[in-house]
Amino acid sequence: MARLSRRTVALSGVAAALAPPAVPAAYAAEPVDMLLVLAADVSRSVNEPKFKLQREGAASAITHPDVVRAITSGPHRRIGVCFLEWATAGQHAVVIDWVAIDGDRAARNFGDKLVEMPRSFSGSTSISSAIDFSVAQLERAPFRAERRVIDISGDGNNVSGRPAAPARDEALAKGVIINALVILTPIEESIRPEHTNPPGGLEKYFQENVIGGPGSFTVVAETHQSFGRSLTKKLIQEIA
Repeated sequence: MARLSRRTVALSGVAAALAPPAVPAAYAAEPVDMLLVLAADVSRSVNEPKFKLQREGAASAITHPDVVRAITSGPHRRIGVCFLEWATAGQHAVVIDWVAIDGDRAARNFGDKLVEMPRSFSGSTSISSAIDFSVAQLERAPFRAERRVIDISGDGNNVSGRPAAPARDEALAKGVIINALVILTPIEESIRPEHTNPPGGLEKYFQENVIGGPGSFTVVAETHQSFGRSLTKKLIQEIA
């Protein structure tokens, strides 16, 4: 019996050696045309009226007919989307976890849920922490795609945690693309002009420290009132 057991073990070892390697879970995931993390700034400079405009604008953008048309024009006719909010370093939360959007109904469900969810928190501004957290969400996504994009919106520069550029560079090294929606604040309305209106302008700051990867770009929202229109434009460009 002992000899038979050893032979059985030996044959099992040979079979295991000849068998194809196990397929990693990531490769077994359902394919989509893009993985998109929408990372929204909810720092203290985003007061409640501005927050409402952001949330409603995001819901309106994701359900816009031109955006849905872009989503369903790819080879897989759908994308994976995750919506999160961020503020101070270490302060971030997933508002809507990964979902596949493949048409009007899924887009409306996403938008309806988004406007119903409460605000996560408010705090300082850590773009670097937002990037790190967004990368972590991409790495645990239940879908797979060659294009992995972080769409980060913000109305000020990085003032919490490590600098934004090193976080950006680490994300790019993993093949992630980072685009940005830059929300401008008129200087006369700003509580901290050095934060919302840094030297050279906020868009230049994002271009030099935040965005990166093939085809990366910024879109500017002149005010929070124009957030939805700007995000619609951005999503169409991003997805197409």
